Amino acid sequence: MKTFVCVILVGFFCLSGSLETKQSPPKVQVYSRSPGDFGKDNVLICHVSGFYPPKIKIELLRNGQVMPEGKQTDLAFEENWFYHLTRHTPFRPNKGEEFACRVTHMGVSNIYTWEADM
Repeated sequence: MKTFVCVILVGFFCLSGSLETKQSPPKVQVYSRSPGDFGKDNVLICHVSGFYPPKIKIELLRNGQVMPEGKQTDLAFEENWFYHLTRHTPFRPNKGEEFACRVTHMGVSNIYTWEADM
């Protein structure tokens, strides 16, 4: 019986250790709902997928400043336990402005810039 308990405990610790070391950086897409025309209302979207662990921060930026009015979907996972999340906000792009998405995962921040279709 002691041997059986030891085998179960060793298996549990090996399995839990492999889950903690599983890491995958996010794949990020920044786009708008409609073609990016200056002076027209639109929606800025940042879709982040394929990441693990699930702790992540997504911020939408206008000229480097956080756009606080954004909304975010609920965190969801796929069959392989990698996660995906989308953040979006209404915006009206003007010539000379820069829009971007800042994603922070595992202590690393990256900025992904929106490219207007003009």
